Amino acid sequence: MIFERTAILDWSAAKGPRRGKDSIWLAIATAQSCRAQNIPTRAEAEAALTQLIAESLSKTQRLLIGADFAFGAPQGFIPRLTGRAEALSWWGWLAQRVTDTPGNHSNYRQIAAQMNSAFPGDGPFWGNGEKVETPGLPRLKPPLPLGLALHRATDLAARAPGSAPKPIWQLAGAGAVGAQVLTGLPMLERLRQRFAGQISVWPFQAPTTPIVLAEVYPSLLSDAVRRHCAATGQVPDEAQVRLLATALHRLSPDQRAQLFALPHPVPEEGWILGAGQGALLQTALG
Repeated sequence: MIFERTAILDWSAAKGPRRGKDSIWLAIATAQSCRAQNIPTRAEAEAALTQLIAESLSKTQRLLIGADFAFGAPQGFIPRLTGRAEALSWWGWLAQRVTDTPGNHSNYRQIAAQMNSAFPGDGPFWGNGEKVETPGLPRLKPPLPLGLALHRATDLAARAPGSAPKPIWQLAGAGAVGAQVLTGLPMLERLRQRFAGQISVWPFQAPTTPIVLAEVYPSLLSDAVRRHCAATGQVPDEAQVRLLATALHRLSPDQRAQLFALPHPVPEEGWILGAGQGALLQTALG
């Protein structure tokens, strides 16, 4: 499995333009180098990805784009919203409802509340860092609706020993990841529609198109990231996209195919590229 370019996106749901720590970083690795850019808004990041995809297609170069947020949800959630047990149906559902301004202001909290209304009780989504209440979105963690799990199988497979991954249901607070999911998936869906037929989303579709989207988890290289930050002074966000893009690009075609081998079908949940195979990525860094 060969890619001429490998891009890693570290996403952010921040309100207002932001650079540096906890902002959007995009690293692009080729055989010659790896460059990273810090992008202040989600709209600008979408434009940068659009340009990157268009350039790759014009040069007939295969491109792997890894995005650092969940591509699916724990089993049972998506069919309740869309009627289909398919993660990509949720992408389309969100793209029709989540809005974002050029200045990084999104309505994702309101859409989370709308999703909560499809379930009994107060959840599953929770967390609000704003002073203003969002009706239907509790600030504190409520009991999960019956039948929904806290985590996906891949979240547990990718976690570091002794650590507990954050669930997509948490939208605010230290380490929360849910807001990135709700703002990131609509953006990827727009790219998917814009370049229809040229983009596949792994593991839901076979990675045979010129452009392949995959979920990644840079914390698989957490030890290497810490060492790199200590040596270079880079913020962890920049270091992790650089190192993961480099590691994935250095793999041989056979090693990369090993990462794309699935442990089991995951039509709703998705799977993190490299989950359970962190040692292989570490080896690629040398």
